[in-house]
Amino acid sequence: MSTIPFTPDLSVKPEVTAFFDAPTNTISYVVKDPNSASCAVIDSVMDIDYAAGRITYDGADKIIAFIEQNNLKLEWLIETHVHADHLSAAPYIQSRLGGKLGIGENITIVQDTFGKIFNEGTEFQRDGSQFDRLFTDGDSYQIGGLTAYVMHTPGHTPACMTHVVGDAAFVGDTLFMPDGGSARADFPGGDARTLYRSIQRVLALPRETRLFMCHDYGPNGRDIQWETSVGDEIDHNIHVGKGTDEDTFVKMREERDATLAMPKLIIPSLQVNMRAGQLPPKDESGKSFLKVPLNGL
Repeated sequence: MSTIPFTPDLSVKPEVTAFFDAPTNTISYVVKDPNSASCAVIDSVMDIDYAAGRITYDGADKIIAFIEQNNLKLEWLIETHVHADHLSAAPYIQSRLGGKLGIGENITIVQDTFGKIFNEGTEFQRDGSQFDRLFTDGDSYQIGGLTAYVMHTPGHTPACMTHVVGDAAFVGDTLFMPDGGSARADFPGGDARTLYRSIQRVLALPRETRLFMCHDYGPNGRDIQWETSVGDEIDHNIHVGKGTDEDTFVKMREERDATLAMPKLIIPSLQVNMRAGQLPPKDESGKSFLKVPLNGL
């Protein structure tokens, strides 16, 4: 699991622009080929007023405006995993700008698990067909002249993938900033030991590799940050740095996860994101509804 299924090229330096969504502490990215107008969007956010049942697209519109104002060509919309804390805006952006939507092949495991939890019935397809591309470990795709590589890094969820583009790696929820540690591993299909091994895979990238987080919560009141490096994580990460061994990490992670509350948007996020960002089908009145499974997930 520690091997890297490709050779990173640190001489290739994509242009990365971050968009921070404060309500969900999510960072979305536009990743541009420095030698062309081609770009990708990673982990976009659709806004929801949960109490009012209202969907809006303010954050996604900022990303669209940036792409249009800079005359960029959107080629990919990437989901690092099925998020449980925010809703994806990928289909909305895709409807405006085009591009292909991709996620890890184990989305099918997530769809099967949560399709049952939310009692979606046989009409809900659990084969990943809502996405344009299902990535496997070691896959690659093009962003203009850039070659992006994909590593399977499960543990937080079964479908988590790290996307490596030149000297930049987008780790999803596999890692946080060094003072934030690591993501929880107690969702269905998650596993702390698997997460540790996935993290070691990320840390096997060259020390100079730039790492871009999907979330940051400003531990101890510091300003929000989203970029670090493999070297900084190895040296300073509070959960896995300085050679922390697997059993120590697993004990810490499982004890910590037992104290955590569920994300406040987990119910709508999972139902929407397992559908590639689409809302549940409308009823005969033209309205979409979310389900709430009682007595927990």
